[in-house]
Amino acid sequence: MAQDRDVVAAQIGREPRSTVQVEGRCHLAVPVVIAVPPHLDDGTPFPTSFWLTCPLASRRIGRLEADGGVKAYEERIANDEVFAAQHDAATTRYINNRNALVDPAAAHPPVGGVGGTRLGVKCLHAHYADHAAGNANPVGADVANSIEPLDCAISCVIEVEGTVTRNPDWSEPHHAHRSS
Repeated sequence: MAQDRDVVAAQIGREPRSTVQVEGRCHLAVPVVIAVPPHLDDGTPFPTSFWLTCPLASRRIGRLEADGGVKAYEERIANDEVFAAQHDAATTRYINNRNALVDPAAAHPPVGGVGGTRLGVKCLHAHYADHAAGNANPVGADVANSIEPLDCAISCVIEVEGTVTRNPDWSEPHHAHRSS
């Protein structure tokens, strides 16, 4: 198969703005999530440590967000002390891990927690990406219960004459919705 950078570019529809380090793959060995450095190749500070590349996960999470998912998690954090403490721990871990990678001489370090937010939940995609990279993230784990399995029958990308592109034959597999 092609280089991971080419696959990720096809998945996200543009060239990645940093190195591509795959942190999780699907059952077809295609990247699901990549690590992103705290500064992009052009020096731009970037608070998001993990980027979701899987079109299936992105599509399903987009529907959760459109159905009020961010607000629902904000309310859960406000009303569930255990979940809130787990979220706070995940945010602290995320910030500390990212900040450990920042050059101390950087004029503009990235700020914020998961997805760059200073408080609460901003982006379910970012929380799921953190979880899919193998980290303890209660929002991401709960989102996983709603969108997985990522059970594509065929790859979302193909290589044609040396060029990686989105697979025109790929479609979202039917998925029995599970609620958390």
